[in-house]
Amino acid sequence: MSLDRALLPQEARQLAVVIGWQTVPVLRIGLTGGIGAGKSAVARLLTERGAVLVDSDAIARDVVEPGTPGLAAVTAEFGEDVLLPSGELDRPALGAVVFGDPQRLAALNAIVHPLVGARAAELVAAAPPDAVLVHDVPLLVENGLAPHYHLVVVVEAPEDVRIARLTGSRGMAESDARARMASQATPTERAAAADVLIRNDGHFSALGSAVGELWRARLAPYAANLADGRPAAGSRPPEEGEYVREEARLRARLGALGAVIERAGDPDNLGFEVSLSEPSEGVGALADSGWVGWQGWRARSADPGRPGFLELRKN
Repeated sequence: MSLDRALLPQEARQLAVVIGWQTVPVLRIGLTGGIGAGKSAVARLLTERGAVLVDSDAIARDVVEPGTPGLAAVTAEFGEDVLLPSGELDRPALGAVVFGDPQRLAALNAIVHPLVGARAAELVAAAPPDAVLVHDVPLLVENGLAPHYHLVVVVEAPEDVRIARLTGSRGMAESDARARMASQATPTERAAAADVLIRNDGHFSALGSAVGELWRARLAPYAANLADGRPAAGSRPPEEGEYVREEARLRARLGALGAVIERAGDPDNLGFEVSLSEPSEGVGALADSGWVGWQGWRARSADPGRPGFLELRKN
């Protein structure tokens, strides 16, 4: 396991607090996928179309580059032995110090996590109001972070394809590749968290077409709707077999906002009746999380891929 990946779970949880729904009214996409599935390729394709990328691994590396306060603090805490002759951080050496020692790992986290959270918050704050923020989070499903995003995009590929990629382009031993895959969420678990599932088992042009269609049909209009406070047009019953999973994902997102949820009585749409643990802040939080176009106590979804409604229960 790399140092960056070891730091990721706590950093991602902190990030969810630093840039929570009530302070960030832009579209936030959680992008994840199993190792070797092609998540980084999808991230590049999305940025080419205008997305703002918040890459947890990259930020964790950047904040401890030579000359940074982060590296100075790490060196002060762990000594010069964690540096390479070039002055760069010796990640394997630092990893040998902190892995298996909860106190030393906590000391490292106390240095790095605030720096990562602050840098991520800067990227978010600099994004335009109608931006599509793509948070590249490898362990999103494993750490239960899906409810903190407007949508979760999962990149998936068959096991044999992933093994071939890892042993080929990355030069990883097959045993190591299988061990890394086994330590992550299963394809079934990732699919359950996915609002959008992109299969990357073919040619790169096919992946580009899939990402382009996702951007055109869902992400760009969702971002525009959210920025303008405009509901998605029309309604669409959930596809057969998807209703329960769609409802579960929306329930989790509403629950993350402190909402108490009941199903509303419309069999053709995803609708909810909700009350809020913090009513004074609740409507703003719901609006930031994609429920817009308020008419009285009723709002509708800004997501063109999943129209729905909710009614705020009067206490």
